[in-house]
Amino acid sequence: MLDFDEEIKKFKPILSVESVEDEIYSRDMTDVIDLLKEMHNSNANAKNSNTEGASE
Repeated sequence: MLDFDEEIKKFKPILSVESVEDEIYSRDMTDVIDLLKEMHNSNANAKNSNTEGASE
């Protein structure tokens, strides 16, 4: 059986929601939309390179 008083002594509170939220938003994380934009731009640049090389 658990000793409630002993478990309470071991308890360490987690960061507050505000500090966790600040930490998450302060990071520059790439999301799916950023990846899709990068893929689109990469694909568009590749197509432009192929068409420019063919016209020369």
